[in-house]
Amino acid sequence: MKSYVIIGLGRFGTALALKLQELGNEVMVIDENAEQVQKLSNRVTYAVVGDARDEEVLVSLGVRNVDCAVVAVGSDLAASILITLNLKALDVPMVICKAPDDLQKRALEKVGADRVVIPERELAAKMAQNLSSSSVLDYIELSSECGIIEMKPPAAWKGKTIRDLNIRAKYGVNVIAMRNGSGQITVAPGPDYAIQEQDIMVILGGSDELHLVQKL
Repeated sequence: MKSYVIIGLGRFGTALALKLQELGNEVMVIDENAEQVQKLSNRVTYAVVGDARDEEVLVSLGVRNVDCAVVAVGSDLAASILITLNLKALDVPMVICKAPDDLQKRALEKVGADRVVIPERELAAKMAQNLSSSSVLDYIELSSECGIIEMKPPAAWKGKTIRDLNIRAKYGVNVIAMRNGSGQITVAPGPDYAIQEQDIMVILGGSDELHLVQKL
């Protein structure tokens, strides 16, 4: 179980907090809007009304002890920068910020954000990946250079083992998990795993390599 603090309860921050809580994590949310905080008070671990621009507020809430902080205060760049500086001063190990565009993304990276996401763009990239290939069931962008896809095996791979196909050497990707027709998951399948008709493959690789695999 990891601990998170989500600062800002717009649509993105709220959805993220609820999903992290659903996955079994400890989640604290902070927002100046008491009504928004009240809505989540019984759905996350801690829900607090407060101004995260004030470092003393963050200290009093024990934010320095969380594993990851997410700054999701919307398009207010000044607030995002100040909150990010506060979190870095408290040595929070991972600070992720939401930005509306590349300009704010660059500014937040310069003040120390470990990662800056533009949710609308990442959602669009994920949708494009899904729509571009009927075999791809899901796509997770880890960075602009790599990601994870969940896909049906190409017809030519069915009945063959991972060793037979030499997937890593030939295609430059790694099969990190397989899910069979009954839903059973095999993590890091060995070279003798034979790919079946109903299997779903979870593959990690560079964006270019994954794109090529989708076309097989």
